[in-house]
Amino acid sequence: MATRDLIMGMIFLSRTITGILGNLSLLSHYLYLYLTGHKFRPTDLIIKHLTVANCLVILIKGVPQTMAALGMKDFLSDAGCKLVFYVYRVSRDVSTGSTCLLSISQAITISPKKPRWAEFKAKAPKYIGPFIILFWILNSILNILVPLYVTERITDKNITEKVDHVYCVSLHPGKFIESMYATLVFFQNVLFVGFMLWSSGYMVFILYRHKQQVQYIHRTNISSRSSPESRATHSILILVSFFVLFCIFSSILHICLSILNNHSLWLVNISALITGGFSTVSPYILMSHDSRVPRLCCAHTRNRECPT
Repeated sequence: MATRDLIMGMIFLSRTITGILGNLSLLSHYLYLYLTGHKFRPTDLIIKHLTVANCLVILIKGVPQTMAALGMKDFLSDAGCKLVFYVYRVSRDVSTGSTCLLSISQAITISPKKPRWAEFKAKAPKYIGPFIILFWILNSILNILVPLYVTERITDKNITEKVDHVYCVSLHPGKFIESMYATLVFFQNVLFVGFMLWSSGYMVFILYRHKQQVQYIHRTNISSRSSPESRATHSILILVSFFVLFCIFSSILHICLSILNNHSLWLVNISALITGGFSTVSPYILMSHDSRVPRLCCAHTRNRECPT
């Protein structure tokens, strides 16, 4: 095994372990909150599904990529390749939709409590669950054609128009189907990213206006601790920023792979690393701005020391 392949295999393995540990830690965090009887926020349900989708993205792509980088390139059967690519596409699209929904939901949460928005803000959390279920069902249907054009790397068919993913091969379905699917995926991504940017811009505006009001009212006595809503908003803004950044780099690399007929292996590996980057870093961003567990522990300690 070449040293370059070994290094790339260790990088994929490190990213996979880091991502799985982060997402499992986030799920354990919510399990702790559930066992302690803590009240959940409306956005917590979205984050749970986002974490599950991220776990699937990391496992379903990280493990095969690690094995392929370490020299085991022909270990998946035809059914295995179809399953891997289908579950990956569905989980990736659900992760994108959940991130968009998370950004919109937080923007609604911190919006001003005006009478005309009061009823809408009260009903909005009820639609989060149906929207998440819709994401899973819709993306499962939209990606139903993916397994038809993915096959194992060892094949008796003499096909020249294919893309080698090191451990599997994807065939070109034809210009019409490929253009239709690419247009659909592009429209979905542009729609989600557009909503993310709009809601993020709105949250930045609300936070800036709130900061100006606080400075005006308490010029000489400003609390250094931000509210839970403010911390949650900052985490989602950082999350969306990372998503857009990874999306831009991933799109550039995908275009390069589509244009270049004889693309090199390092370009394929870099594209794979960038593609799974958001699923790896997102749980750490969310946990770093959520201090409910430490505050619950402190409250429990204070209650034992000062019983009523």
